Amino acid sequence: MTEADRGSEVERGSEATGPEGYSPRLYNEDLAPATERRWGAFSIFNVWTSDVHSLYGYFLAASLFLVAGNTFKFLIGIGVGSLIIYYLMTLIGKAGVRTGVPYPVLARASFGTFGANVPALVRAVVATFWYGAQTSAAAGAIVAFLIRYDGPKHLHETTHLFDHSGLEVICYLAVWAAQLLIISKGMETVRRFQDFAGPAVWLMMLVLAVALSVKAGTLSFSVDMPAKDLAALAKNATGLDVTPGSFAAIAAIAATWVTYFAALFLNFGDFARFTPDEKTLKKGNVWGLPVNLILFSLVAAMTTASASKVYGEVILEPAAISAKFDSAFLVLLAALTFAVATLGINVVANFVSPAFDFANVAPKHITFKRGGLIAAVIALLLYPLHPWDNAPSFVNAIGSTMGPIFGVVVVDYYLLRRAQLNVPDLYREDGEFRFQGGWNVRAFVAAAIGAVFSSILPTYGPTGYGATLGPYSWFIGVLVAGAIYFGVSGGKSPLTGRTGATATPEAAEASETPAA
Repeated sequence: MTEADRGSEVERGSEATGPEGYSPRLYNEDLAPATERRWGAFSIFNVWTSDVHSLYGYFLAASLFLVAGNTFKFLIGIGVGSLIIYYLMTLIGKAGVRTGVPYPVLARASFGTFGANVPALVRAVVATFWYGAQTSAAAGAIVAFLIRYDGPKHLHETTHLFDHSGLEVICYLAVWAAQLLIISKGMETVRRFQDFAGPAVWLMMLVLAVALSVKAGTLSFSVDMPAKDLAALAKNATGLDVTPGSFAAIAAIAATWVTYFAALFLNFGDFARFTPDEKTLKKGNVWGLPVNLILFSLVAAMTTASASKVYGEVILEPAAISAKFDSAFLVLLAALTFAVATLGINVVANFVSPAFDFANVAPKHITFKRGGLIAAVIALLLYPLHPWDNAPSFVNAIGSTMGPIFGVVVVDYYLLRRAQLNVPDLYREDGEFRFQGGWNVRAFVAAAIGAVFSSILPTYGPTGYGATLGPYSWFIGVLVAGAIYFGVSGGKSPLTGRTGATATPEAAEASETPAA
């Protein structure tokens, strides 16, 4: 069955109950274990090119470059962070390959069949926020090109709606609609689109770097600015109160870089489950994470440094840099490329996740496509409020909510169940994961305590090496929640009482082969 046929079948029969004993309150075709696994290493590689090669990805990398003080120290921090990201993404990706289920279904093993809706909705809220933020950024890139001309510029300056210019609203709606068109075609179209978007953005980033280096007359690896001014600029851009170039700065760069991916640590399995085996997963992750992330960050650093020499100011937004080019063609090319980049990250990171997460709440009525539509509508309603204006602070806020959930899910799957999961029972109301009426109280207690610690310690906790614990909120949440969950479970499976996993043949089989 093709992806298109499968999508049509889902739309026709979203109330399908699946195999005998599966509950329509827990199952539909979109949430079922993956049967078609067409995502090769190149597609997994492009999950990461699509995810990080965005306007916000560049902005964060360029901002952290200021914190580092120079390119060498910047690459140390980014390199360490990228290796941590690779390890953790591969860890959660393996669970997706082995079970074939999306994140909200996997979360049922630790939070309960119905309790999993809570961590799923938390992830959906984060994705919806970023969906709006990235859409707004893409619209801004198009606006930066259009205002070079009198007509659009007049509209931009004279028409206002919802605290935005009329031109900004039109561009936002256009980008918003384009994303809906892509997601409406299903996951196979998502894969094809990201395979195009990732390399396209890489090419444009190289064009930016080369063009600015030529204008600067040299390769630039640092921003020429007094240390005091650089520290103030870095703090304003990232919220990190550290001395640029210090040990604390390098550590904070690595931690912030890891936290930027906090949401995808939870639902990377949504993509990994479509790969045929773990070898393919690892190959795609190696090239897409440490290799790609380090090279992308290097290009962002060099572009930022060169732009500061050419224009006499530090510009952290690539769209703002490209808008200064004399060539209208280059500006148009940059605007379209950044728009495509944003479409890529939104489809990959901010559409797929809430589509599954919202579907998990009411599988009988909400399909993958309908879940994506819900996320899009919410982002549209948030547009007049533009809550994403303070994105750096939101990155740290992500850590306090995502970390505890990740800690519970990983400890449950790897330490308590030893990667052995009774996949069919994930879709049964009276199965192994029923716990207390479908809710695992232990998991919620552990996650709640972890969230408290990850929120309070970064603000009121001790300082070390001249820095607070702010950048480490995600790590605190993971460690505290994971340790408490392991402790309250006695180091044993939360249901059977046995060390490790259930000992059922179904569970053993599910851990060794992809679920069908």
